[in-house]
Amino acid sequence: MSTKKPRSMHKPELRKDYIQEKFVLIAPLRNRRPHQTVTQSDACPLIRPEDSPFSPQNISNEVPLARVGGKRNWKVCVVGNKFPAVTLDNPKAYGEHEVVVETPNPNVHLEDLPTNHVADILSVYAQRTAALTKNPRLHYVLIFKNSGGRAGASLCHAHSQIFATEFIPPHILDKSTRAQAYRAKHGTCVYCQVMGKERRSRRFVWEDKNVVVFCPYASMYNYEVWILPKRHRDNITLLNQAERTSWAHIMKRLLFAINHKLLLPYNYYFHQLIDDPDQHLYMKLVPRGSAWAGVEIGSGLIINQVPPEEAATFYRAQLKRIK
Repeated sequence: MSTKKPRSMHKPELRKDYIQEKFVLIAPLRNRRPHQTVTQSDACPLIRPEDSPFSPQNISNEVPLARVGGKRNWKVCVVGNKFPAVTLDNPKAYGEHEVVVETPNPNVHLEDLPTNHVADILSVYAQRTAALTKNPRLHYVLIFKNSGGRAGASLCHAHSQIFATEFIPPHILDKSTRAQAYRAKHGTCVYCQVMGKERRSRRFVWEDKNVVVFCPYASMYNYEVWILPKRHRDNITLLNQAERTSWAHIMKRLLFAINHKLLLPYNYYFHQLIDDPDQHLYMKLVPRGSAWAGVEIGSGLIINQVPPEEAATFYRAQLKRIK
């Protein structure tokens, strides 16, 4: 009889990010701890359209910043955030903060929308990124989504956000500097190299002619998964229609697996910098099944209880079942 332990029982392993000085402790045994505490539910009740602040009748007086469809029958609508973290009239926190209402129906999740609808959402992200960066003071545009209470969402109606500031976060600048140094030394993009390596690894999830999906080697979160375009592009405005369609196709299926199979809330965001040829656009999807505790907060060392190889196996299996 074999004495080899199952992979989920392997000893913890310290792993380093592809490019930055960030470390993650992959510790599967932590997932076997007894739990007596109860976490809050992320389930949303059925919402009457008149009760959602994002329903068409409740944002009809808002000036749309972008819209797919007509005034009365829109599919996607962008409005200013009523509770912005940054504004154009505040020199101490300068920027713009927008809400992308992904559907007029308050009871439909993004992952349940048709692929062409999700592609429209990606197109709107690109339109708003292009519009915001016409302001020479705005240097950083973050597109993100919080889905579920544990992921930071305060409303159930499907929406995402766009956060644009003149301040580029230090870790983004550090990543840019390191990517530039990598290209200077090796003559190529670090993430193009990473894609080639991960396509041959056990962390590979899916690909078509336009995009690649894998779970990163030093995943910071349980079941973290990335989507990247195969073409070297630094921001979402440079994706063509075929790439957006491929992206939408796999994105909604991954989110379906997270929400309906793992039963977890999630965040996603796009890593992008405008006019930085050393950067490579990618989308990080982050299920929120565990909270950072004392080790993470005190040391900055992240503990991930689900090895990315195991996460990739889960996603590959789910994608065979999800149409």
